[in-house]
Amino acid sequence: MATSIAAGSGKLHFKERLCRGQGCRQTSLISGLAFQRFVHKELSWSCEVSKFLEVQRSNLPCSPIYVNSNPLRAVTASCLRDGTTKYFDFAVIGSGVAGLRYALEVSKHGTVAVITKAEPHESNTNYAQGGVSAVLCPSDSVENHMRDTIVAGAYLCDEETVRVVCTEGPDRIRELIAMGASFDHGEDGNLHLAREGGHSHRRIVHAADMTGREIERALLEAVVNDPNIFMFEHHFAIDLLTYQDGSHTVCHGVDTLNTETQEVVRFISKVTLLASGGAGHIYPKTTNPPVATGDGTAMAHRAQAVISNMEFVQFHPTALADEGLPITPSKTRENAFLITEAVRGDGGILYNLGMERFMPLYDERGELAPRDVVARSIDDQLKKRNDKYVLLDISHKPKEKILSHFPNIAAECLQYGLDITCQPIPVVPAAHYMCGGVRAGLQGETNVRGLYVAGEVACTGLHGANRLASNSLLEALVFARRAVQPSIDHLGSSKINCAVANWWDRPVVPDLLGRDAVGKIVRRTREVRKELQSIMWNYVGIVRSTMRLKTAEQRIGELELSWEAYLFQQGWEPNMVGLEACEMRNLFCCANLVVSSALARHESRGLHYTIDFPNVEESKRLPTIIFPCSAVNGRWSSCQLQKQHLER
Repeated sequence: MATSIAAGSGKLHFKERLCRGQGCRQTSLISGLAFQRFVHKELSWSCEVSKFLEVQRSNLPCSPIYVNSNPLRAVTASCLRDGTTKYFDFAVIGSGVAGLRYALEVSKHGTVAVITKAEPHESNTNYAQGGVSAVLCPSDSVENHMRDTIVAGAYLCDEETVRVVCTEGPDRIRELIAMGASFDHGEDGNLHLAREGGHSHRRIVHAADMTGREIERALLEAVVNDPNIFMFEHHFAIDLLTYQDGSHTVCHGVDTLNTETQEVVRFISKVTLLASGGAGHIYPKTTNPPVATGDGTAMAHRAQAVISNMEFVQFHPTALADEGLPITPSKTRENAFLITEAVRGDGGILYNLGMERFMPLYDERGELAPRDVVARSIDDQLKKRNDKYVLLDISHKPKEKILSHFPNIAAECLQYGLDITCQPIPVVPAAHYMCGGVRAGLQGETNVRGLYVAGEVACTGLHGANRLASNSLLEALVFARRAVQPSIDHLGSSKINCAVANWWDRPVVPDLLGRDAVGKIVRRTREVRKELQSIMWNYVGIVRSTMRLKTAEQRIGELELSWEAYLFQQGWEPNMVGLEACEMRNLFCCANLVVSSALARHESRGLHYTIDFPNVEESKRLPTIIFPCSAVNGRWSSCQLQKQHLER
């Protein structure tokens, strides 16, 4: 794996200098990894990624594949008898808005497996409060939405991607409404459009402060009624099933762990969509649900997919600060409770504990500044005053308006003795969204054939260095829809049969280790998880420095090695799988990607702020790209568990 800032033109359509050895000063490596040689070529983010991201892997086994030409459906009936191997036309990893919306479209052309880590509704989508941004007001325009997106993204956004998303967004909203999603309407009967930080116009379609939940409800209802879609709950995705076809990596499904039966279940598919969400749990304070452990990004990285912009971790400025509530919650939350951007959009004001309004001191837009600005401003106030939280006050607005717009927030706070209609809300920043991820083209395609991505796991170029509020659900809807046609095309050209399931060795569960050894491993893994999260929060947070990033790199490396050594001392084998251990390897992988990317960017832009390079540099207005490489560091987190048979 090699990490580099793409060099060349500062325009959105850019040249890229691909580095080798130590010849590129704007390049950082994860410890122990080597550079791969690449060719110099022109590229645009929005051109066909599967073409321009073809990476030479001369050291990997490369043999052509010859398979039976029978279509998948014809072999399905005879192959489904084995309960641990399942065959589908499409495998969708993740049950958020991106995965479900895609599944509903491709199900018209074949069988679909939706693989979800927990309950189907347990996704980042379900926790999205604010809404979906789209140009639906006559006084607004696509150009306005584009401008707001690019400004919020610190001019690192891909202009063509931004135009596509902002143009197609309104139709995606109308489709949701046609499917039964219910959004708030104003007294005039039209959709009520809210405004959030960074937006110049009212364009946020919402369902009170529970928009994601409503969208998830409508999509799940449609999925349940679709006879071609099969939902597999409590199936944790372990690794993608890939092989080398000449210089190309090809994906044919995924291995999973049924966490209820502790069985490894192999899904063979012609097309795979990765829509597994983000990696918020590399930090101790996050608004993400417990399932957000970076599984998709880590799996894709191990499968030789190109990763981009991982340094841009968005910290939501306003998560509920439990220590400031009149009644302290009896249990520590697994994920922080989000206070939506829409509270500030509706006139909420931020104060420090001295009741001094501080946002105008940092930005002329005040509370309506983009999230990166607001999060850094709050962080600065907390450090200067040695406080644990700040206050967000909406109580000056009419009580009826507050309760109608934010019923979920009002109810959550009230159970801990806080009435938001007359008291300010204690808030603190928390990890919220990964702007980086698996690099994707305009149709969700990756450099791995047969693998598409949508949602937070994808890096499409829309968000640049900082995501504009309520653009995430929009991006998921647009790219889930755009990935459909190329997936159908790939379906028609991909021919596999039952024998494909035997191309890879199967991971195994640690039954032979015994309860005591497994219990020790689980307990140690939970301790290591907290240690990793602490390192990331203290050294790779809202404000960074080169010294602290290098310290994080070293400490994470040492922690990872010591954890793996402990596992193997207890009898763990490299092909063994367990939920806690596999999540941990993914967290390590994503943490390393974030640190490596942050070290490679020698400027401060958007969500990446470093005191050693405090200014924006026009020459560095380019994405960070992590290329796959045949040389690996041998760590468990960086290697696929399945061994591919060289003879098939």
